[in-house]
Amino acid sequence: MDIAGWAVSVMEALGAPGAGLLIALENLFPPLPSEVILPLAGFSASQGNLSLTAALIWTTAGSVAGAIVLYWIGALIGRDRLRRIVARMPLLKLSDVDRTEAWFARHGTKAVFFGRFVPIFRSLISVPAGVERMRFGVFLLYTALGSAIWNTVFVVAGYVLGENWHVIESSVGVYSKIVLAAVAVAAVVFVVARVRRNRRERALATTRAVGRARAYDPR
Repeated sequence: MDIAGWAVSVMEALGAPGAGLLIALENLFPPLPSEVILPLAGFSASQGNLSLTAALIWTTAGSVAGAIVLYWIGALIGRDRLRRIVARMPLLKLSDVDRTEAWFARHGTKAVFFGRFVPIFRSLISVPAGVERMRFGVFLLYTALGSAIWNTVFVVAGYVLGENWHVIESSVGVYSKIVLAAVAVAAVVFVVARVRRNRRERALATTRAVGRARAYDPR
């Protein structure tokens, strides 16, 4: 509720542009929950503090603005720097980057669009788009479309529910926890599988080295 109170104060001071600013910050700092900010914007519109149309336009503009910043952060990192970083990480391989790049080349536009509906990833998906230098116009189009749909659902829901806007936060909170739990499980599975694979590869390499040493042993 501290976040809610702060968001309300920003929107009261700045109106619809304040809602856009909050959503731009939410893109850059995912712990700021859009499931709080967007319904609150709708609730504020229902109270006559700002217009519903303005809330939709400004929150979508804020989403796009935040995504652009993350896109250019990804572009500044670049493929070469990313590959150097991955090469130093013990559980990752350059082949992982190659597979990810190949996947993004085939499905990048869908990832940018549908990623806007997934908590945390709705912000982070902009970074690989920048790394891969997705065409900027295409990135803007799919970001705007996905963000407009996501924002409209929550702003309108907050407008309709009025003072009961917090029901949305509770419902989406469950969805967010499920997504985060799935990501955590996938990460654990990946780490365990990669550690086991590395151990098998080291054991096989040791066995081969011993075999070669015995083959060349003159005794």
